[in-house]
Amino acid sequence: MQRYVHSRFSEQYHTTLGVKVDKKVVEFDHCILNMMIWDIAGEVRQEKVPPSYYLGSKGVFYVFDMTRPSTYEHIEEDLAYVKNILPEAVYMIVGNKKDLVEEAPVPCDFITSAKTGENVEAMFRSMAQKLLEQDGKKVNI
Repeated sequence: MQRYVHSRFSEQYHTTLGVKVDKKVVEFDHCILNMMIWDIAGEVRQEKVPPSYYLGSKGVFYVFDMTRPSTYEHIEEDLAYVKNILPEAVYMIVGNKKDLVEEAPVPCDFITSAKTGENVEAMFRSMAQKLLEQDGKKVNI
């Protein structure tokens, strides 16, 4: 999120506690998108994140750390939980830390590196394109 919204990366990154929200306004093919990006700190389940945090979301990135199995071992259950709340949302599974691991340990839509920035912009552009298409707008991104 820091790489995309603020174009920066910090080696001293600390895990988000609670919820962190950032906003980025982008223009795609004459459409202005206000992207509200919520980082929910890897906690998906109801006991950690109230379902109300998800309401109104149109797109969901499930980002995991490819170097830490604990971050991807519950993908199926986590996505099933969120899909129950947001059945119409666009979902993308993203493996992060491509700079450390070449191949994702599980199937995913994108493999990124927050450190180098590789595929970060492409991931968000792909989500924006899918969201605009879902709203019935033709877009070339």
